[in-house]
Amino acid sequence: MPTALSTWLTAVILPALFAATLAAQTVTIGTATAARGQTGYGAITVPAGVDSGTTIPVAIVNGARPGPTVALVAGSHGTEYASIVALHRLIGMLDPKTLSGTVIVTPLVNLPSFRQMIVHLNPVDNKGLNRLYPGNPGGTQTERALALMAELVIKPASVIVDLHGGDLDEDLRPYTYWFRGGKPALDSASKQLVLAFGLDHIIVVDADLSTPAGRGTLSGHAVATDKITVVAEAGRTGTVMAEDVDALVNGLLNVLGAMKMIERTVTPVTNPVWLDGGTRVAGEGDAVFFPLVARGSYVSEGMTVGRLTDLLGRPTGNVKAPVTGVVTFIRGVPSVWKGAALISVSRVLARP
Repeated sequence: MPTALSTWLTAVILPALFAATLAAQTVTIGTATAARGQTGYGAITVPAGVDSGTTIPVAIVNGARPGPTVALVAGSHGTEYASIVALHRLIGMLDPKTLSGTVIVTPLVNLPSFRQMIVHLNPVDNKGLNRLYPGNPGGTQTERALALMAELVIKPASVIVDLHGGDLDEDLRPYTYWFRGGKPALDSASKQLVLAFGLDHIIVVDADLSTPAGRGTLSGHAVATDKITVVAEAGRTGTVMAEDVDALVNGLLNVLGAMKMIERTVTPVTNPVWLDGGTRVAGEGDAVFFPLVARGSYVSEGMTVGRLTDLLGRPTGNVKAPVTGVVTFIRGVPSVWKGAALISVSRVLARP
């Protein structure tokens, strides 16, 4: 039975938060422009500075009816292809004539990574596009790109959905993150959308907003600027599997349905598996890795989960599970270097 507080949150506070930004008659971001009831396509131009410039593709689906503004972001890591393709598909599925509110879509933030198939970083300056928010207009390419993302995409939105998809080196179990910033109404709204998204494994993170690192991810920046935030991951080793893309597309439609931006029946997850932020094991140097367990496996602390050899195939040791819990991802390729993530295991929480 719902409590008086949850009823009040659902009936009063959450609609006010979701409707904080109403659809304008015409919305322009970069070279993309959309009047009400239209979809516009274009790009955000990141001008050259201390290094070369780049572009960030953007689409605007501007609903015919007023409502909240939602920003959907993917491709901060340009080889997480399932999430990029999911946003491509979603743009074509949204009908602006029946949509309430505005959806801003940036499916490929890290175009240099995509072009060169470089994992995790922007090869132009070797910086992470999910590490340095809110950026710096006078910095390197990554910092300039994030300054524009923060101003043009994140700032106007009341809800941020950040998609990821298991990079080339990650065999990942689909999950969502529930990021909490300590403000009850925002945390409750984020929780409702995470449950609506539909993935049954949810990692709970209490965002540390006291440090630049804690505020530097897109999720940290969004929470720090009072945005309702959802982060979802589905995909593995750079593949574009229908089940992963479908999970992300359906999750996005569920979020829009839960916010009453589209007509859609949404059934939230009722018995999620709540997980902690995870404990990782990293490589200590050049090696070859062979996994012995699959993503999503339940493992016990100290269990052998992988084997390592040197570059001539001679065994050099075993990789042990650091804690008891669920394998949220395991390395999906043999190549290892110092600091490369081999496995992440999250403890199961009795309650969030």
